[in-house]
Amino acid sequence: MVPKGAVERVVAVDWSGDKGPGQRKKLWAGVWTAAGAGDAGKVTLEGGRSREELIAWLVELGRETPRMVVGVDCCFSFPAWFLAEHGCATVFDFWQHVAAGHGERWLHRECEDGRFWGVRGPGRTGKRPAEWSGAGLRQMMRATDWENKIAQGLEGGDPERAAKMVGIQAKSPFQIGGSGSVGTGSLRAMEWLLKLRAAGFRVWPFEDAALDAKEPKPLLVEMYTRLLTGPVKKSNALARREYLLDRKRTDVLYAGLSRGVVEKARGSEDGFDALVCCLEMVRWRGEFAGLRATSDEVSRLEGITWGPGVMG
Repeated sequence: MVPKGAVERVVAVDWSGDKGPGQRKKLWAGVWTAAGAGDAGKVTLEGGRSREELIAWLVELGRETPRMVVGVDCCFSFPAWFLAEHGCATVFDFWQHVAAGHGERWLHRECEDGRFWGVRGPGRTGKRPAEWSGAGLRQMMRATDWENKIAQGLEGGDPERAAKMVGIQAKSPFQIGGSGSVGTGSLRAMEWLLKLRAAGFRVWPFEDAALDAKEPKPLLVEMYTRLLTGPVKKSNALARREYLLDRKRTDVLYAGLSRGVVEKARGSEDGFDALVCCLEMVRWRGEFAGLRATSDEVSRLEGITWGPGVMG
């Protein structure tokens, strides 16, 4: 038997902003399902769905197993000043604003707001605007982005956390094109995040977790794959293989993975991210029931990227 109130399922979604058929190749979900006390549980690696199909599947899983945590690899919000600029008092107002068509307008190559960068168009070079450089670098990021991607590499930061970002250029949700851009996927996630919330999902850090409630609700958290995988050249199939083989030898969470799951992760960078993030969430699953809505005014608008030990 699974202990009462314990998380019974964990899903890590490696998200994609691809608008066409490529999303079926890029969208992956690592799934862990509890089997019983003392059991390692069952792990699967899912691919091949569109965004619409993925969300419908998650809703069904949530109905089947309400004590479920879902991590999604995208930014749940933008800097607080940008929400205020658009008259959004809550993050959910902002999601509605984005879903109403503003998100796709910002993504269009002819968008008049030149602060969205990474694509070329009339009046747009595809390069980061000068206002986001130097002293302006901080403004284009949320507090959680700065904390995870920049601050740890500065004096007084955590060397271990900084090592995970070595060679990785810090990204902003305003970047909508170019290698590793997060803006497109984030903007195209928000209408689907709304659908999950409408289906009963709680969204941290804007709401308390309700995993151990009398009537439990599935929980949705923002994750950042690099923070969970650590330093590995994920685009290299050989590096992925070596990473997984080493973990299978040394880590009990990986030891029982089926050959089929390992082969899928070896064959796809997105699948690899989904699997590793899922298992890291499983490792720290005892923390999720204790997550509470943040009282910080900025974080209530910008969100917080979940990571081990991050409670809000």
